[in-house]
Amino acid sequence: MHPTIEQLKDVITKGDESLIHEFLAEDVRFLPPTYYSTWAGREPVAALLGHVGQVFSDFSYRRIMGEDKDWALEFQCKVGDLDAVGVDLIRLNDEGLIEKFEVVMRPLKTIAALRTEMMARVAKDPRFINFKDALG
Repeated sequence: MHPTIEQLKDVITKGDESLIHEFLAEDVRFLPPTYYSTWAGREPVAALLGHVGQVFSDFSYRRIMGEDKDWALEFQCKVGDLDAVGVDLIRLNDEGLIEKFEVVMRPLKTIAALRTEMMARVAKDPRFINFKDALG
């Protein structure tokens, strides 16, 4: 397993954006499961993933598949009292940093709860006033 993926699987569950930050390329792109837009840039993506790590509970990776630069990390978690399963689709750059991070999840009810919680958190986080340009 690639060292970035090995370390990342432990970092994601902590919800600490300072730990996540070091695994992200400067021009990382994040595609969330809650809407069809892409976030770009290390700072906003680290902040988003930090919040997500605090919204998810009982998070664990069930399977990890991949090689070289392309990885799929299947997970299960809860958002509030709702169960979810999903996959983190990760592409690494030549330096071993994450250049693309896409999340797919189900069921829809849990994704809606995640979106509601994330919108509330982002609205209270003043950094996202500056990060709005990172959303494409």
